[in-house]
Amino acid sequence: MGGTTGSKVRVAVIGAGWAGCAAAVEATRLGQQVTVFEATRIAGGRARRIESQLPDGTPLVLDNGQHILIGAYSETLRLMADVGMNAAASLLRQPLTLRFPDGAGLTFPRLPAPLDALAGIVTAQGWTWPDKLGLLRAALGWQLAGFQCAQELTVAQLCRGLSPAVMATLIEPLCVSALNTPADRASAQVYLRVLRDALFAQSGGSNLLLPRVDLSALLPDAALAWVAQRGGEVCLGRRAQSVVPAANGWRVDGALFDRVILACPPAEAARLLESCGLPCVSWLAHTRALQFEAITTVYAFSPGARLAQPMLTLRASAPEGDAPAQFVFDRGQLGGPAGLLAFVVSASSVDNAALTQRILGQGERQLGQAGLQAVQTVVEKRATFACLPGLQRPAIQVRPGLLACGDYVEGPYPATLEGAVRSGLQAAQLATK
Repeated sequence: MGGTTGSKVRVAVIGAGWAGCAAAVEATRLGQQVTVFEATRIAGGRARRIESQLPDGTPLVLDNGQHILIGAYSETLRLMADVGMNAAASLLRQPLTLRFPDGAGLTFPRLPAPLDALAGIVTAQGWTWPDKLGLLRAALGWQLAGFQCAQELTVAQLCRGLSPAVMATLIEPLCVSALNTPADRASAQVYLRVLRDALFAQSGGSNLLLPRVDLSALLPDAALAWVAQRGGEVCLGRRAQSVVPAANGWRVDGALFDRVILACPPAEAARLLESCGLPCVSWLAHTRALQFEAITTVYAFSPGARLAQPMLTLRASAPEGDAPAQFVFDRGQLGGPAGLLAFVVSASSVDNAALTQRILGQGERQLGQAGLQAVQTVVEKRATFACLPGLQRPAIQVRPGLLACGDYVEGPYPATLEGAVRSGLQAAQLATK
């Protein structure tokens, strides 16, 4: 492993999450000899499949968290196509819909952008005309300002002129779903960038893309198979222990490579950098300064459970309250067994046993779904970095020939699948220089 292969540049990609898979595919496409190290036996990182079972013992494939994509995820969709995934079959595409169980909320019609957003706001249910006009004025102001604002602003400060109804049914759900950070702490500048790309930059950019297959099957499995078919080496279940400089490159556990891409979680990347013996003070300082938010997904089952739509928005209190979940998904409409629901709590902060019981109660009250049984509660304690105002993220270039990628490194997006993919592509491109 890691030996010379003709004149090809030898690249080690450490981590097979979405960023690592993107880096491995792009490096292979650019003619490099790629070896992927992944500590677990299932690719996907924080967006991967897990095995479970229904209350009656029937085997079940779930995800370690309920993720969605949107139409603006151009690089992710392109990468899926490049490795042979059929996005139309693997993803349910529908216009942006943020509907509550009682019918309140908004749905974008199938119109070119930004007419779809305009029509969606005008026809929103549960808002008064002053609510709608206030949001339209704010959106026009954001557009005229080029979707730029002061770096220190939070989303709550940016939107302080909007009505409580608009904040509760649009701004806050979008903020917590896109940035996984509450509006009173989240970066307004990053939020505006997400709004620009999703709502105003391209038709269909705001479409919801709901996975119909498990998250490992959606991209990582196909990406690694694509790399292996082209001569790359994929080492699942092998954790890289050390990265040290060599006279003509880098050694990963003793094997020689010309370039190394750290596509592992930030704490693991920091561990490997500390082992290399070279000064990376600034990079390590920025990485250690990151704060993290958890995401909890509670899977619950009842034989007759079915939602009016594949995804609904819920009226949420704080995670510590009696209505912690912000969204619920009907997995029975997304390729899973009928009766299986996935409740999502972004920026969660309480123990999962108490949280699970509160969510089951929330499901009964807001959805009218009595008799829900908990199937599995998945807590990703470091699911995303907290997307705070003025945050300085670690650089993609760590040392000459040593790069980092992931949704947490410098870039325009919050911690999303698209951000991870774009980071991996960029790291692989820089590795050719």
